[in-house]
Parts: sequence; C-alpha cells; structure tokens
Amino acid sequence: MTPTDLLHSSTTPLWLDTPDRPAPRPGLEGDTSTGLLVIGGGFTGLWTALRAVERTPGRRVLLLEAGRLADQATGRNGGFCEASLTHGEANGRERWPDEYDTLQRLGAENLAALVETVERYGIDCDLSTAGVLQVATRPHEVADLEPDRPGFLDAAAVRSLVDSPTYLAGREDRDGCVLVDPARLAWGLAAAAEQLGVRIAEHTRAEDVEVRGGRVRVRTPSGTVDAERVVLATNAFRPLLRRLRLSTVPVYDYVVATEPLTADRLAAIGWLGRQGIADSGNRFHYYRLTRDDRIVFGGYDAVYHFGRRIDPRLDDRPATHRLLAEHLRETFPQLGDVGISHRWGGVIDTCTRFSAFFGTARRGRVAYALGYTGLGVGASRFAADVVLDLLDGARTERTRLRMVRTKPVPFPPEPLAWFGISLTRWALARADRTGRRNPWLRTLDRLGLGFDS
Repeated sequence: MTPTDLLHSSTTPLWLDTPDRPAPRPGLEGDTSTGLLVIGGGFTGLWTALRAVERTPGRRVLLLEAGRLADQATGRNGGFCEASLTHGEANGRERWPDEYDTLQRLGAENLAALVETVERYGIDCDLSTAGVLQVATRPHEVADLEPDRPGFLDAAAVRSLVDSPTYLAGREDRDGCVLVDPARLAWGLAAAAEQLGVRIAEHTRAEDVEVRGGRVRVRTPSGTVDAERVVLATNAFRPLLRRLRLSTVPVYDYVVATEPLTADRLAAIGWLGRQGIADSGNRFHYYRLTRDDRIVFGGYDAVYHFGRRIDPRLDDRPATHRLLAEHLRETFPQLGDVGISHRWGGVIDTCTRFSAFFGTARRGRVAYALGYTGLGVGASRFAADVVLDLLDGARTERTRLRMVRTKPVPFPPEPLAWFGISLTRWALARADRTGRRNPWLRTLDRLGLGFDS
C-alpha cells in the first residue's frame, strides 16, 4: 500500500457505506408536543428512546436528530462494545474505589442486557462474543499485563493466537467486550423503538431549550416541540446547556479499513478467534476483523483543534491516515500490499475523568449524559437508564452511585485548553517511548485530570 493508493480510498465510514443504510426519516414540520423529547440520534439517544418505551409502554417519545441517525461517533467507531462503565479497571478503581465492584457488576449486567436486546429484536449487527486481546508491543508495557496473574500470555502464546512480530505479551478478555457493526446496531435500535411507538425525525436541529409553565419548549428551524421532559444526547457537539460547554472537548479519532483479506493472507496472520485487539500504549491502536474479513484499524493519533472546533472537513486527515496505514503494515507485514478501501474520521467527546457523567437542569425537567471518551457503545445503554431514572425522580442503585452524582473537573477555556492538551499529547507520546511519565503527567495523575487518546 502506498500513499497514492490511500488517496483512492473512500472517505465514507465503512459501516455507513452500504446500500442497506435506511433512508432518512422525514424532518419535523410545524409545532408538536410529546411526553419525552430526546435530542440526538446516536447510541445515547436511541437507547434512551427505546428504554423509555420499554420501561413505560405507551409513553409518547419523540427523537430529533440534526443530521442522520448514526452519522457521527455512533457510526464511525471500531465496534468495540465494552462492559466497563469506568474506562477500564485502573481508572475505575482509582476514582471510585469504594463502589468499583458495584460498577463492574452493573457494567456486566448492562452488557448482558444489550446482547439480550439484540437477540430479542433480531437486530442484524454482526454481534460477536469473541472478546478482546490486549497486547504489549514495547518492553515496558509487558509488566502492565501482570505476568504473575493467571491468563498472562507470553510472546509465543500471544503470537499463536494472532501472529504479529510486534507482540511481546498479551492478555485475553472473553467476557468484558463484544464486537458489533455499530451502524447496524443503531439502525436496529431505531427500528425497534419505532415498533414500540417512538417517533423519529431526522434533519431536525434543536436550537434552544427553555421551560415555560412547567413544560419544556425546544425550538427547531421548522417548529417548536412542547415536552414534559427532555434528554440531551448530543455528546461531542455544542451542548444546549451553557453549564456544559467546558465539561468536554471534541477530539478527532481516525480509522482505516482494508480490502477484504484473501484466505491466504488471513491464514498468514492466524486470528482464528477473530478477537478484537488493542495495544497497550497511551496512544493506542484498536483493530478487528469485519464480517467480510477486512481489518478495521484505528486510534493512536487523537487530535484536538483549537477552539473546540468541529468541522466535517476534519474527518479526512491524510497525514494521520497514512500513519495508521504504516502502523498496520508494521503490525502485519505478512499482508504485503493489501489495499486500503476506506479512511474516515469522527469526533468524540472526552472529559477529564474519561467516563460518562450525568445530570439534570431546568428544575429537573432536562437530563443529560455525555463524556464517554470513546467507550460509549455499551455504556450508552447504562446512561439511558440513568437519565430516565433522574427524570422520573427515582432513587435507584444507579442514581445512588457517586459516579452518577459527581461531575468531572471542566477543561479550561482557550487558549489554556489548547496549550494543556497539546502538552499532554506530547507527554503521552514521550511516555510511550520511554515507559516513564514526566512531571506534567504525574501532576495530572495526582489531580485526577487528563486527556485520553
């Protein structure tokens, strides 16, 4: 694969580049009213709409999406659906040591319920329970995989599963992650919600939220929605609540996908278990096989643009896509000149605690969830139940969690945000090379702050 070849690849995300993509629903026309209004047609919004009518059959629910369903992070990720609600064990134990075991159990229950939902509604999203393989590719990363704990795989053992000359050790997790085609999962959730009575309007942007006379009014370019309750599920995009505007920053993540591998090429790398794979760097790669034996390979070069800029033109970043293609070739030199068929990017929301946070506004009539930091495919279902609990005023095991009741420290305004994030990215890259966290990273660790790649 050469840089010239890369330029001929499609910039449409692989998951969305299919004739099976549903036609867009009509936009909202005129004024309307509903019981629950959900703003945002990604995983958080779709799960919220579906769970609302599953929990309360007959509830009037309307979902508004500014563009098309699953067109943003939901349809652009790698399809890793993890049980973790805390962005991994280390982050969870450090931030919520007293309730980590509960969070781990709730995460496992949430993932099991997600799988059951897919099966119950017959959602064809290529769900796989093959799990995930974490690999060390630098000597200092081996210790992080805890060689003295059962399940550790040395270089020979891990290469017997997937043969890359870069692998020095590994650890397999069969239970904490499933793989999905994320766009098909989203389309299936939308169809299931509509079967239960949810209305969905695409190409309808919510412009503001205000409370009048005990009701919430949301203005759109084509009319006003009068609702009893509202859930904001816009994640990386500019929130409709001013209080949230420094809580997250938008970060661009990039991905490439290969042409389908021939049987000979697939045999050259093994990968018979078809696990998802992630390496152990601070700036890490994630990759997996698709149903038609492509490799989807992403991560590493998370990019923040000054001023919290979000722009569709940033979805294509040739320098990063070339870097990913080079890393793929280094990981699997056996693949030779395999072609890159797709390259794309998308924006995710990251917060300083690396995991979702929740809250209410407008006298409890508006709820929100955001800040997933790249692990929202599974956690968004849990978030849906949290925001519905909050709107109902229900005191549940979920709403009693300190994780749910607390908020992350906000990012600073510009230019401090850009300076701090740039310094952190440089320090993380240096730590990957040396295995040592410099004073800047150690300070962030002590403060419980950070910027995740």
